Amino acid sequence: MPVSFLTSDQLKDYGRYDGDPSPEDLTQYFHLDDHDRALISRRREKYNRLGFAIQLATVRYIGTFQENPIDVPEVAIWILARQLGHDDIDGLEKYRDGRQRMEHVAEIQKHFEYRTFTEFPVGFRLGRWLYALCWTGTDRPSVLFDRGTAWLLSHKILLPGTTVLERFIARLRQRVEKRLWNILAQDLNLNQRSNLDRLLTVPTGSRGSVLDKLRTGPAVVSAPALVKAIKRLEDVRALDIQIPVAAKIPPSRLAALARFANTSKITAISKLPKARRLATLVAFVYTLEASAIDDALQVLEILLRDLFSSAQKADQKARLRTLKDLDAAAMVLVKACSILLDLKLPASKVRTKIFEAVQQEMLAEAMQEVSTLVRPPHDVFYGALHEQYRHVRGFLPAVLKHIQFITAPAGKAVVAALNYLQVLEVDPKRKIEPPMDVVNKAWLQYVVPEEDKFDRRAYMFCTLDQLRMAISRRDVYVNPSWRYADPRKGMLSPAEWESARPIICRTLGLSTNAESILTSLQDELHQTYLRVAARLPDNPAVRIETTGKKHELILTPFDKLEDPPSLKALRKVVAARMPRVDIPEIVLEIANRTGFHKAFTHVSERESRADDLVTSICAVLIAEACNIGFRPLVRQDIPALRRDRLSWVNQNYMRNDTITPANACLVLAQSRIALARVWGGGDVASADGMRFVVPVRTIHAGPNPKYYGIGRGVTWYNLLSNQYTGLNGIPVPGTLRDSLILLAVVLEQQTELQPTQIMTDTGAYSDIIFGLFRLLGYRFCPRIADIGGTRFWRIDPDADYGELNKISRHRINMDLAAEQLDDCLRLVGSLKLGRIPAAGIMRTLQVGDKMTRLAKGLAEIGKIDKTNWNLTYIDDENTRRNTQVQLNRGEGRHALARAVFHGKRGELRQRYQEGQEDQLGALGLVVNIIVLWNTIYMEAILEELRREGYPVKDEDVAHLSPLIHEHINMLGRYSFVVPESVARGELRSLRDPVEDTEE
Repeated sequence: MPVSFLTSDQLKDYGRYDGDPSPEDLTQYFHLDDHDRALISRRREKYNRLGFAIQLATVRYIGTFQENPIDVPEVAIWILARQLGHDDIDGLEKYRDGRQRMEHVAEIQKHFEYRTFTEFPVGFRLGRWLYALCWTGTDRPSVLFDRGTAWLLSHKILLPGTTVLERFIARLRQRVEKRLWNILAQDLNLNQRSNLDRLLTVPTGSRGSVLDKLRTGPAVVSAPALVKAIKRLEDVRALDIQIPVAAKIPPSRLAALARFANTSKITAISKLPKARRLATLVAFVYTLEASAIDDALQVLEILLRDLFSSAQKADQKARLRTLKDLDAAAMVLVKACSILLDLKLPASKVRTKIFEAVQQEMLAEAMQEVSTLVRPPHDVFYGALHEQYRHVRGFLPAVLKHIQFITAPAGKAVVAALNYLQVLEVDPKRKIEPPMDVVNKAWLQYVVPEEDKFDRRAYMFCTLDQLRMAISRRDVYVNPSWRYADPRKGMLSPAEWESARPIICRTLGLSTNAESILTSLQDELHQTYLRVAARLPDNPAVRIETTGKKHELILTPFDKLEDPPSLKALRKVVAARMPRVDIPEIVLEIANRTGFHKAFTHVSERESRADDLVTSICAVLIAEACNIGFRPLVRQDIPALRRDRLSWVNQNYMRNDTITPANACLVLAQSRIALARVWGGGDVASADGMRFVVPVRTIHAGPNPKYYGIGRGVTWYNLLSNQYTGLNGIPVPGTLRDSLILLAVVLEQQTELQPTQIMTDTGAYSDIIFGLFRLLGYRFCPRIADIGGTRFWRIDPDADYGELNKISRHRINMDLAAEQLDDCLRLVGSLKLGRIPAAGIMRTLQVGDKMTRLAKGLAEIGKIDKTNWNLTYIDDENTRRNTQVQLNRGEGRHALARAVFHGKRGELRQRYQEGQEDQLGALGLVVNIIVLWNTIYMEAILEELRREGYPVKDEDVAHLSPLIHEHINMLGRYSFVVPESVARGELRSLRDPVEDTEE
């Protein structure tokens, strides 16, 4: 069975030394204890003793004996020699050529109980261990190879040949895959098998297969689109595909199969072996139900929001048109009431006097006009909604019939009302009392207009009004679902929390004692107050103005610091020497230097090989990041750049779970460059949003006239380190409304950088965010736009903080914080373990329109950290400047991203969320590639300048930016060829600013 999945690096490093061992490895594997020394001392010759030690350390470190036993890094030989008391390492050539080395191999193997791979039960135990890993995950075979190698080393098994272990893993993966296919396909009856096979057929008169139709979600928001989305859900359920619970198939396995069916061509699926084809379709249909429900609910949610929003606008317009009539009627009533309130007029003459001034008929008409036009507080504009009744009837029956809502405690009234409406859909004449708990005060006057009267239409609109809010808060949810499931489901149970508390608290740097945590926070706030109060008289930027009983803090904006001439000159010199280059060359060069392209694996999780795959991957990245499509990149004379190859790579390799590890590779490479470490240590990051207009019809975009005009768009909310690398990004429909998206961006980033200080603009500023970030071990550092409107909280009412006493009158409820702290930590632990999504946390923190007691306790903790930050912010100008500098880096990165994303007028034309994530992920990846390339060459330029004697100041270097891009050509035809010297790992020639001037 031909097998070849190992990378060149794995082949090169397997069973060999990969450079010098690290200090930790030298300590662990090359240390000789008393037992080792006693065994070695039996050798008579010095070189035999050293050779024996080298072979012993080698087999411990790399898991096998080398053909040339002394082909060992010199540092390792000297470490062993010194432990044996040798001053030199002479004579090792004799050991290499002598017979003793083979005797020593046998003796080491016997004495230290090393076994061979062929001995029983080595293969059985390794296979059982790898089988469990392979069954529960979707690791690539190259990863399993590394894990298998580590297992052999730890169990003192001599490494077999690469092809032996390679074939062993390939056979094992094949067993796992066949088992998975058989489990998924074995319980299918003939009807189910027929239905699954029918998915791959193209009905008469149709352009696509049944599977294509099921894969296509809704793209517009309308009643017919919602009915169509529910029909899609109904079609999926009609296939009646269930996974046996007893099978215990890992979700990752199902997801991998479903992803292949969701992205591959019908012909590719049809060509699969029967068992695999059926299993792939079973996994697809099983997971599609959740996606179909989510799509239908998303359309419903937007449809209801638009319904009530448009009704409100229509009501406001109608009200504006009737204001003239209302004013006239009000003037008549004012005239009558002024007479009524005249205390000098006898009561017996009041009516006569009123009717003399205002005719009785006119007064009655005025009263009727006012009662018709006046609106009560919190009106629900039922008049405008009533006109939308037929529109609602277009989708409501399908919703009630096919979507089963599950209730949280706060959603019981809504679900009861929906069940009542469903009963009436089945039997309209049935007499049943409507559940009235769903009807609030604003709706009551319309639902029950008169005693013993009930308006069924008003009740329906009232239920829909409550439903849209309940969906948003997840007071109701559905199952199965990815986005609308119960957000509380994954939270650690009290029993789980008790066992996990010590580990989680230690990981977060918190004490396991709640009282100790609060005492520490209290002391920190008190000391910050004292420090800032002591420095306040000497702080010219801060003053407190008093107007009557009102005290307002005024923070003077800091002056802009002009760049010194040396920095301007350095920037100019560096920019002049940056090589002019086309963007495809940059991508290929960085792929050659970092190997980030190896993270792009085939969607089937198999090792699908193709010649010059790296060129195809880089071309697709350029097409996506530059938003230009394949046309400018296609070269029929180059196999790697043919349209069919690019389409195949885009379909099978470009997805979020390959872009993410590729990005992590780039972030790691940037962090290892000395120049990048001058800019920052990676402990600081900022989050900001970049907006894209989405001109195509889609439900995954939102309106905002300020940014998108009359159209819709998305916000790409991303996280940038202080080394200029993007760590993570999430597309959000419309503009950011939920500040907890920030928490999701931070927690879900998967690079080796772990920033602890998170800077943002004022938009993500809330007590709960401060509390969550503090307990999670982060410092939340927003730029404060209006410090004068900020509250400063205190704990001790009697503490004297000088002038700050005037603005710190609000008390923190420490009793509430202490009461809820343990549950807050349980919530944070659930977040840290990934048990609950960060973006859905707010739904666990409120019931209806009110915050839960847990949320209130979390907010009290947040008030402590927020006040700490506010005080630090006003006290230290450097803190304010550093925050501004980091946020400016984010703006600079967005400018570079705009320059890259230049095609199609810079508009994002992806209809579906997955497509948006993939394309913006490719954009972020290419921006990081440019940043890394710029950093490498800027460092080379600085070294050249220092050699030439140019005065390079460290403080100027710290203010350089790798976001420059004037030297990069992002337009025109694209060539994917790099010079041979660059392909060998060398740097290309730097520009001479004198000879190479731009006309």
